Amino acid sequence: MSGRKPVEYRDAPPAVRAVFDDIKATRQVEDVNNFWKHLANDPLTLKRTWESVKEIMAPGALDVRTKEMVYLAISVSNGCEYCTASHGAAARKAGMTDAMFGELMAVVGMANETNRLANGYRVPVDEAFNR
Repeated sequence: MSGRKPVEYRDAPPAVRAVFDDIKATRQVEDVNNFWKHLANDPLTLKRTWESVKEIMAPGALDVRTKEMVYLAISVSNGCEYCTASHGAAARKAGMTDAMFGELMAVVGMANETNRLANGYRVPVDEAFNR
């Protein structure tokens, strides 16, 4: 634990409030979640991280549900409880069903297993995959 307290909106300096306002407007929420409140202890990191998240998680070639499900899968693989909860909720809000979640977790588990096997056995990459 960092030992630092979350920065609440009422106590935030103007630069932090500006980022919080953008998060609330973009996500259409009344308050920012704990991740952003803790990042607000470093306003430059808060701003940089929010700008990146906002850009990368916006709809593009991949829809929001797919992006949230990928984020969820990586969060599970990395063992990040906070990100797993946050992006699990966001994926569900974007339309992920229980069946989709189950299949996603099966893929995450299988990919982690086969990745470790391939690394452990030091399997060389097939030439056909390098094209």
